[in-house]
Amino acid sequence: MNIQFRENQEAASPLTVKTAIADCDIHPARAARTELYPYLAKRWQHHLEVYGVHAYQGMMEGPPYPKAQPNASRRDAWPPEGGPQGSSLSFMQKQLLDPNNVQLGVLNPLGTGQGIRNHELSAALCSAINDWQIDKWTSKDKRLKASIVVGNEDGLSAAAEIRERAGDKNFVQVLLLSRNVEPLGQRRYWPIYQAAEEAGLPVGVHAFGFGGNPITPSGWPSYYIEEMVGHSQCQQSALASLVLEGVFERFPKLKMVMIEAGFGWAPSLCWRLDKAWQRLRSEVPHVKRPPSEYIREQVWWTTQPMEDPERREDLFDVINWIGWDRLLFATDYPHWDYDEPSRVLPAGVSEANREAFYLGNAKKLYGVC
Repeated sequence: MNIQFRENQEAASPLTVKTAIADCDIHPARAARTELYPYLAKRWQHHLEVYGVHAYQGMMEGPPYPKAQPNASRRDAWPPEGGPQGSSLSFMQKQLLDPNNVQLGVLNPLGTGQGIRNHELSAALCSAINDWQIDKWTSKDKRLKASIVVGNEDGLSAAAEIRERAGDKNFVQVLLLSRNVEPLGQRRYWPIYQAAEEAGLPVGVHAFGFGGNPITPSGWPSYYIEEMVGHSQCQQSALASLVLEGVFERFPKLKMVMIEAGFGWAPSLCWRLDKAWQRLRSEVPHVKRPPSEYIREQVWWTTQPMEDPERREDLFDVINWIGWDRLLFATDYPHWDYDEPSRVLPAGVSEANREAFYLGNAKKLYGVC
């Protein structure tokens, strides 16, 4: 957690790290609502002005739960030139990229065209977001790489967007959200996985989303803290669906990245899935191996929010089960629960594992030298 306010916003953090790092979850923001208009046809500009967007659920312009800070962001992340947190490249460079020696930063825009009932508008907004990421971010700082945002509820248009961007070095993954109209293993999403596999791009599944369903399996909770811890439950449902619907069996080269939902729950989920599969495998004959084998081979995990048990040995036990080669460091900048790179790992990690954790795993997964 990080909500401190620094008097001198221009000063580099004293908690800098010398090790070069990859930050695999950075959230760029638009300075103004109309910032996408240059990338949208006049038809869609007019549509937004007259009709707005029709989401699967309300509150899409803001988070489903009110938070103490706008856009759930750090109080010290307001750019000095104005605009919301995460909207200024120069300030992001001064506050995040330079002092933390970020060699690779993966952009995951939120509040895009995903989760909109008008699928044509969704596809247009997502394509505009992708053009905007190039123009405003990746073309201006070569450390930054973008995620291909797709209109995920329309698998065919999403696949077309992936194929159009395939081979463009500005992009390193496809971005989905964890809350959708249906669980992510359903066949409506398979064109996305097929296109991503063909392109050799990992699919990142970020927490949040607007699928029109309650954010917990048992309805709407009362408190924001319930939403925060509930991201892991949503990701567990997504992973179970991906395995049991046969996505990993059908697309054996597909790589998934579970973003911003922790990873400490992964072993127990796999143990439970394996036990159930042993008894009920006749129901899902297309799942040919224990679920844990698919997950351990085809899934990576970003570290923010990282579990923080009292005994560091407990954390190491979990990571050893998952594999040190499966973790990707992330800060979640500029959000309030930002993880400081210099503090996130406890003592006792070997130099090889530390280098893989901070940079090597991400470079290998995303194919970035």
